[in-house]
Amino acid sequence: MVAAFVAATPVQAQMGASSSGNAASAASRAEAAETSGAAAPRLAVDAARPRAFAALSASVGALRDSMVARAQQSIGIKYLLGGNNPLRGLDCSALIRHIVSAFDISLPRTAQEQARVGREIPKDRSQMKPGDLLTFGKGSRITHIGMYIGEGRFIHASTSKRRVIESSLDVKSSSLVREWKGVRRLVDGDLVAARYDSMFAFLDSLGVTGGDSSAASPGRR
Repeated sequence: MVAAFVAATPVQAQMGASSSGNAASAASRAEAAETSGAAAPRLAVDAARPRAFAALSASVGALRDSMVARAQQSIGIKYLLGGNNPLRGLDCSALIRHIVSAFDISLPRTAQEQARVGREIPKDRSQMKPGDLLTFGKGSRITHIGMYIGEGRFIHASTSKRRVIESSLDVKSSSLVREWKGVRRLVDGDLVAARYDSMFAFLDSLGVTGGDSSAASPGRR
């Protein structure tokens, strides 16, 4: 619009100055409004990211703590092979299912199957976190599973003690500790954050408006 006006003849410029000026002003306002509207979703989503991830980091830590607390509350429950009811007795894998079911986490039934769920973590206590699953067995077979609660300790349904107990990984003479195979992580902030990041990218592609605050904030999974 501006280039066309500059290129017009003096007579055309004189006759159309007023109308062209009004049109240019209206076009400028429309363009500004359009630009502002287009920027709103991007700004809303960008602003939501750090807040969501900060809250996510705190909630992941709180979830791990809650899982440990539930595991500790389970100490003393009777061991029962094949047991699924904490009032009657649980075996090792049923104990893990009992703990995490309170947090809407669903696991398969056996220790062998549970050992394939989540992310594999090195057997390095500096990298392990409370709430991680510890697997035990011989060869390629997983025969036992427990929950790590931090500081080298874990909770499991012991076949020898016939109840849910807390044990230490520092007892090297323990046959169970010698059979420690690996670590699996069910609650991982990186994985969840990546999932939310994908959601934000999806919102970007839809052009979510800044006025819809519910769309820019991750909901409960």
